[in-house]
Amino acid sequence: MISNAAPWENLKFDVDGIAEVQRKFFGTLFNTYNFFATYANIDKWTMDEFNVMHYEKRSELDRWVISKLYSLVADYHAAMDDYEPHRACRLVEDFVDEHLSNWYVRLSRRRFWRGEMSDDKNAAYQTLFECLMVVGQLASPIAPFFTDWLYRNLTAPIKDVAKQKNTPLRHDSIHLGDLTRPEPLQVDKMLERRMDYAQRICSLAFSIRKGNGLRVRLPLQKLLLPVLDERFITEVDGVKDLILSEINVKQIEYITDASGLLKKQAKANFKTLGAKLGKDMKAAAEQIAQFSNEQINALEKAGKMAIEANGNNYDLTPEDLVVTTEDLPGWKVASDGPLTVALDVTLTPELEAEGIARDLVNRIQNLRKDKEFNVTDRINVRIENHPVVAAAVDGFGEYIMAEVLADGLVLADGVTGDAVELTDEVSIGIEVRLN
Repeated sequence: MISNAAPWENLKFDVDGIAEVQRKFFGTLFNTYNFFATYANIDKWTMDEFNVMHYEKRSELDRWVISKLYSLVADYHAAMDDYEPHRACRLVEDFVDEHLSNWYVRLSRRRFWRGEMSDDKNAAYQTLFECLMVVGQLASPIAPFFTDWLYRNLTAPIKDVAKQKNTPLRHDSIHLGDLTRPEPLQVDKMLERRMDYAQRICSLAFSIRKGNGLRVRLPLQKLLLPVLDERFITEVDGVKDLILSEINVKQIEYITDASGLLKKQAKANFKTLGAKLGKDMKAAAEQIAQFSNEQINALEKAGKMAIEANGNNYDLTPEDLVVTTEDLPGWKVASDGPLTVALDVTLTPELEAEGIARDLVNRIQNLRKDKEFNVTDRINVRIENHPVVAAAVDGFGEYIMAEVLADGLVLADGVTGDAVELTDEVSIGIEVRLN
């Protein structure tokens, strides 16, 4: 109810809306907490509030999510002070879904999976703990019962340790503590900008994969990025390894002069220009349709461009244009405002074999989960022999074994284990047993 509309607007009860919020916000937050609790219990990890790792010693991914967290805190306070709880709600929802769950936790999974308790793993635990605690606080005025349950679960181990050490206990309820205040020193807008590039580039690459039936586990060779400004290469290089890993591409190449490779076309955005141009809309739209690559690039880089329509002068912004980019032979292109990516979609036998190996890892991990094996259990695997599978096991057998904690991996005829669909064309039997 609160996130859907401003409090002073009429709102009809919607059962489907309740289900959507339950899934998108509460379900996502619960799954994030459940992930944290599962591995914290395995590692017997407890938050030591007297030995918190300094933010500067944590990874860039940790520092980014902390920066986004305290940017959220500042924006939340501003929204609540203006009595806009609907905007505050949406800010919290967006952080949990887009940044905490879909980005930070997903990219940090391997850090929690590692066996030893390293400084990096401890930093990941402390960072995720802080995010869950602060998000719970911000959501508590509007979702009081769920957030109190979350708080009690997060703080129960801390209270046990505090009793043993005879140190002050935390409050018994999330509603008894002070609301987290903005921390400007924890906000790094340059880091947020770099990571925003990473998120947008990955989103565009994923849209190309989806549109062309290229599953994410299938590696591709190269991504082209036209350079936006003098800081672009430095900023993207700061998150390049993350981008390559996330979208499963081997290398990034920067294009300093996109006009020779990427052909852009522009159309007028009637939603933004209609009210601005009025009767001159038609004349301006005809001009915009004739824009060259150089004109479009200049507008995107400068942020504005002056045009004349029927003797009247107007300033255009990038939002006033709908820009499309033609595909290159063997490449697919996608754009988000001035940001454009071109993905090499040419496949080789080596890339296809590596993709099958990644698919095998996924299917074996699913079988482990279905059989309710512990995450640390060692296994033996037998896979039905198939030409496609044989090439993957031959080239990437050690990688597969390391990923699924297998002590043995064998290809054999007539495997009678679980039937698994590997691709649309290939189904095989896989037998997974505890070692």
